[in-house]
Amino acid sequence: MPLGSTEMRRLRAIGLMSGTSMDGVDAALLETDGDTIFSFGPVASLPYNEEFRDRLRTIVGQPPDESIETTSVIRLLTEIHTDAVKALIEKAGLAATDIDLLGFHGQTVFHAPQDGATYQVGDAALLAELTGIDTIADFRSSDMAAGGEGAPLAPVYHVALSRPLERPLAVLNVGGVANVTWVSPDGGALAFDTGPGNALIDDWVKTRTGAGRDQDGKLARRGNVAATLLATLMENPYFALPVPKSLDRDAFEDALLKLQNLSDADGAATLTAFTARSVAKAAEHFPAPPLRWLVTGGGRHNPALMAALRRELALPVEPVEAVGWDGDALEAQAFAFLAARSRFAMPLSFPQTTGAAKPTTGGRLFEAP
Repeated sequence: MPLGSTEMRRLRAIGLMSGTSMDGVDAALLETDGDTIFSFGPVASLPYNEEFRDRLRTIVGQPPDESIETTSVIRLLTEIHTDAVKALIEKAGLAATDIDLLGFHGQTVFHAPQDGATYQVGDAALLAELTGIDTIADFRSSDMAAGGEGAPLAPVYHVALSRPLERPLAVLNVGGVANVTWVSPDGGALAFDTGPGNALIDDWVKTRTGAGRDQDGKLARRGNVAATLLATLMENPYFALPVPKSLDRDAFEDALLKLQNLSDADGAATLTAFTARSVAKAAEHFPAPPLRWLVTGGGRHNPALMAALRRELALPVEPVEAVGWDGDALEAQAFAFLAARSRFAMPLSFPQTTGAAKPTTGGRLFEAP
């Protein structure tokens, strides 16, 4: 397809996602024209090792600088993404020449929409060079230039996936931060970040026990929720803001200080309840109650969190696998879908998903040599 052409056609695209949980890279293959999903290909996940995760944490929470360490981390991050692409292509029994496009989200290190700033690190030109595949990156800048929050961007993909389902429904993604897409019966969408997802729980457990996460919610299930502290956490002014709205991973990090006098288990239980309560608070913004909640992201693997969501929402709450979706691949698939939409100059975001002034396309193409 000639550069600059926006004639829609079926593309074989790989989406790449490294989320706010910072646990690794997911890669997913999709065949799509940016409107219809023709087929789902295989998925590959490449976890970060503990040493790289610790190095990555040191550059999160601030705009990236040009230090030797930051440059080194960004290059290594890009190389890990390259390895994920190559592993997925091999798994699919394909060659790089069989892939039309990569959708490269990069790693969010700083997100301050109130200041018109969002930074995702990763060297897209290097990724295109190392893989030999045209790469689209920088998905958020155009939305922010149009007055949007720059996030979330997956709602347009959630809408496409949900076409065969009864609606309204809510698609809840619980990564480091949690976000929701409410899909109307006619396929419209309202989307925003609900509040904390797994990040606070992970950070609490890491600090207290050295483990990377509360595996299977075992720690939270041994504890008791500190009701008074939970009520205090819910007084955060973010919850009163109008939607759409979005968050940085560390927006609620002061919550950890408020729980310092709790036991390890009670702190985990209270933070798990905090995530669930903030989701229930978010539902107050919906035009109508959803028929069901479909949960994607790592949080759906946490039985304690899923039980808390069911208590708070008092509606069917199921992992997305209940409708045949792959929750481990969904975010990566979304960026394959968004890459195709970007290639054809289709909108990625909308006033009711990010607050942009108008439907806005985005993404920047880096051609392979």
